[in-house]
Amino acid sequence: MVIKIFFLILFFGVMVGVGLYSRKHATNVNDFVLGGRNVGPWLTAFAYGTSYFSAVVFVGYAGQFGYRYGLASTWVGIGNALIGSLLAWVILGRRTRIMTNHLSAATMPDYFGKRYGSNALRIAASAIAFVFLIPYTASVYNGLSRLFGMAFDIPYEICVIVMAVLTCVYVILGGYMATAINDFIQGLIMLGGIIAVIAAVLNGQGGFLAAVRSLSEFESDVPATLGQQGAFASFFGPDPLNLLGVIILTSLGTWGLPQMVHKFYAIKDEKSIQSGTIISTFFAVIVSGGCYFLGGFGRLFDTAAIHKEDGSVIFDAIIPSMLSTLPDILVGIVIVLVLSASMSTLSSLVLTSSSTLTLDFLKDNIIKKMTEKKQLFCMRILLVFFIACSVVLALFPPKSAAQFIAQLMGISWGALAGAFLAPFLYGLYWKGVTRAAVWASFICGIGITVSNMFLSYISSPINAGAIAMAAGLIVVPLVSWLTPRMDQAEVDDIFACLDEQVVVDQKTALPKKN
Repeated sequence: MVIKIFFLILFFGVMVGVGLYSRKHATNVNDFVLGGRNVGPWLTAFAYGTSYFSAVVFVGYAGQFGYRYGLASTWVGIGNALIGSLLAWVILGRRTRIMTNHLSAATMPDYFGKRYGSNALRIAASAIAFVFLIPYTASVYNGLSRLFGMAFDIPYEICVIVMAVLTCVYVILGGYMATAINDFIQGLIMLGGIIAVIAAVLNGQGGFLAAVRSLSEFESDVPATLGQQGAFASFFGPDPLNLLGVIILTSLGTWGLPQMVHKFYAIKDEKSIQSGTIISTFFAVIVSGGCYFLGGFGRLFDTAAIHKEDGSVIFDAIIPSMLSTLPDILVGIVIVLVLSASMSTLSSLVLTSSSTLTLDFLKDNIIKKMTEKKQLFCMRILLVFFIACSVVLALFPPKSAAQFIAQLMGISWGALAGAFLAPFLYGLYWKGVTRAAVWASFICGIGITVSNMFLSYISSPINAGAIAMAAGLIVVPLVSWLTPRMDQAEVDDIFACLDEQVVVDQKTALPKKN
């Protein structure tokens, strides 16, 4: 217990210290929200990765999908690395940085408003972001509950409140730069921690080959492959189609999440984007790949502790049950690992939501002539409000849905990515996107996700989110072809930033022949 408490005190002390150090980088709105658009590749890449992977992934998703799909769940981690990180940086990184700087856009709703010349779109996008980031934040808290109960026997309520207060302190003090520096420190902890945990867990099962052999003895309980032996140790697992839905939502979904895309706004230069692409992909392979690979062995730790009275599986209990067999020092490392993952994601979410609501909803709409000082003050107040809302939702979930919190991340990702991904992506590359198409994407993404919450015509909220994203990618070009185009001169001016002539060294580009 002394070791665990020492790790916690050290961790919290460093987080607050970074917030105090970063105060000088949060004196105006540009610095507070974007770090002055001068953040290097390591900080940006780690900020992207740690915002991507939270306790929801490590405790909830790794346990749930590892139990359902076995070792094939590792494909989710691979998809996160190749699609959610590598392709996201290659396709979105450079253009997002150039165009948002040209438009002076500080948030995703701000980008929609200026790219499509519509203040109504900006307001609608800010409302969507604020509403659907709250349940995502609540799901982050939920990932800590059983883990802290296992390690410290501390009530979930105390854990949630302490974590919320500490995150609030360092984000209010240092803004984006404080979150970026803390994300880098937390990312290093996550890299080392996941490797140590995998090695210890497999060693406890007699090594990798012995663990795979034991896993292959389980018979599939998935209807499509019922009774098949060895499915959980196979290449594609017992249910490849539903596994594909998980990969699409958790990988492609990041392309439309405001807190993820925001990282590209702040990166320093071209070289930083190239370096950040490699670093971010490596981080995702180790952390996400490692989490889902570890979860794939979940059935080897099938005890009464992970089952309800009716026999159904408590997915959030699988990873804590797996880790309860580890030595105290490793449990301490795991606690700090999960706290790192959770607080980095939480800080990114609250900064995104408070800045979006202030800059895109209140400024010039509700409050006229909002000075820089007022904007900073308002963002800090809303930051506290946002955290308070998510804490209330985490502590008092609707009684009508016992697994409500466990589904929040899928609902949140599905709504946000379903609404935002298509108009954001097409808007970076295609001049023909119309305002009506953006509205159609918003309605489609939110409509599918929210209606499915109540009607459940798609059995899994994960698959509903994936379908919402796919629908947006079809709806936007279709509606754009059927509705009036934007003014051509206006659009050409927006894309002019991509046609600017620059001089580069010969080592960067081959010389043209006469």
